[in-house]
Amino acid sequence: MNKPTSSKTMRVVAPAVALAVLLAAWQLVVACGIVPDYLLPAPTSVVSALVTDAPLLAGHAMVTLVEALIGLGAGLVLGMALATLMDRFLPVRAALAPIVTVSQTIPTIAIAPLLVLWLGYGILPKVVLVAVTTFFPVVVSLLEGFASVSDDQLDLMRTMGATRWQIYWHVKLPAALPHLMSGLKISATYAIVGAVISEWLGGNEGLGVYMTRVRKSFSYDRMFACIVVISALSLVLMRVIDLVRHLIMPWESPRGRS
Repeated sequence: MNKPTSSKTMRVVAPAVALAVLLAAWQLVVACGIVPDYLLPAPTSVVSALVTDAPLLAGHAMVTLVEALIGLGAGLVLGMALATLMDRFLPVRAALAPIVTVSQTIPTIAIAPLLVLWLGYGILPKVVLVAVTTFFPVVVSLLEGFASVSDDQLDLMRTMGATRWQIYWHVKLPAALPHLMSGLKISATYAIVGAVISEWLGGNEGLGVYMTRVRKSFSYDRMFACIVVISALSLVLMRVIDLVRHLIMPWESPRGRS
């Protein structure tokens, strides 16, 4: 077995073994009565809840996923627009940089009730909260990507008579794509969590609503099952972004990715 194949196998086997050991220890702790089952349900109980509530969880998960995707798309557009303006106009960057940074210091759980109060209990406050949560990594990563372009490249393009739009399209954006996709991957995890948090405070559907209901009934096995679904959605969304990255940047070698 050559070294690349061995390394790839290790990346798959090692996490699988670690997860199996963790689940076995968890099951043992509950089975031996070290932690009561009503406080920490065993993995078998969580799997049973997943199977029993699968149709219900699937319906709520679809609602949360739609909210997350729309909000992530809005956050991407907003982040790209802000990053482009901040890179193009230094006064805009000086004015907006502190505001963009401060916006991320406000706890999401503190913004959500206000959005529900202002925008109602529909999908709009959920989408807005996800967009607010996800635009910051896009802005930061894209600005870093724009800054990675050397002055020599820019001078060459200007010498060749390129317009500002052509410079962005042919030089700055290709250079910033790896940074942008890395930031978008982070935003994807924020999107699902942001949608769930917004659902805690109002709504009739979604994984956040499901979690609130099972928590009130002390069904912690179903709550853990919901957490598993939330994690799975985040992982799937991150994988989709990896596939999109491969499609739009086929020249990038997998080994060189961050």
